[in-house]
Amino acid sequence: MSHDAPSVTVVIPVYNERGNIAALLERTLSACRGLGRSFELLLVDDGSRDGSSELLAQAARDHPGEVKAIILNRNYGQHNAILCAFAAAQGDILVTLDADLQNPPEEIGRLVATIDEGFDVVGSVRQDRHDAIFRKVFSGIINLMVRRTTGVKLHDYGCMLRAYRRRVVEAMLSCRERHTFIPVLANLFAKRVTEINVGHAERQEGTSKYSILKLVNLQFDLLTCMTTAPLRMLSWVGAGISALSIGFGGLLLILRVIYGPEWAEQGVFTLFAVVFFFIGVQFIALGMMGEYIGRIHADVRERPRYIVDRIVGETLGERAAPQEIRGRSA
Repeated sequence: MSHDAPSVTVVIPVYNERGNIAALLERTLSACRGLGRSFELLLVDDGSRDGSSELLAQAARDHPGEVKAIILNRNYGQHNAILCAFAAAQGDILVTLDADLQNPPEEIGRLVATIDEGFDVVGSVRQDRHDAIFRKVFSGIINLMVRRTTGVKLHDYGCMLRAYRRRVVEAMLSCRERHTFIPVLANLFAKRVTEINVGHAERQEGTSKYSILKLVNLQFDLLTCMTTAPLRMLSWVGAGISALSIGFGGLLLILRVIYGPEWAEQGVFTLFAVVFFFIGVQFIALGMMGEYIGRIHADVRERPRYIVDRIVGETLGERAAPQEIRGRSA
């Protein structure tokens, strides 16, 4: 194993994936050992309730020097779990991977090789996706939204099989907002970004953790954490509606003069419809502003993103003390 090449940390957040852990460990360790450089595998249990945490802890004991398990005391969400692992990571190159094995761990070597070409962030594009149609639709909306608001023309922001240079990860860790979307946040600090095509498989064990409601909530988080464009858009919509209402009022006045007061009385329900439309727009605007104010409130409180219950195993040695970790090592 070469120690001259940059070391690699592979980060895998785990939430109720007991059925996939054995195959995940076998395939990921095999891919990492084939890199020809030092590596560590960080497994973060994000509050699993199916016994996944004990399997991760046992994996750290069975593979000393290669695997470390970080057990969170409850579920904090995928991105917070990844940030927790980033804070504890020691590698020069960091790779994120989902635990469901829909994205193959065998692609880790290609991601690392692409980073070695001088890129700061390497994303991946899932080919022949085996997901439900509603997930594909939401993924397309997210990708379009991110491209329009960030100007970075990547194709698949929903795939967590990605690689980052340490300087980009350290910049992300310095950001203190509580609602974040890691692929977008990384692009803010990366000079060179690219992506590669990767395979995609059907889920063999367990079920997806993203319901339709969670995907809708992700849309709101993504939209409000990376841009103020919705607020600006609401201002333009409000100006447009005001202009239309003035024009519509003028039209009603002219028609009343031409056709008399009887015609105006017959249009009373149209006026009601217009009023209700305006009320609906106002509620949408208030709701959108409320989303931003709620996130400001969460950031001002500065609550920890996560609390670690325990850490099992040692890997590359301590580069720096992990942030926001409260717990014990085992």
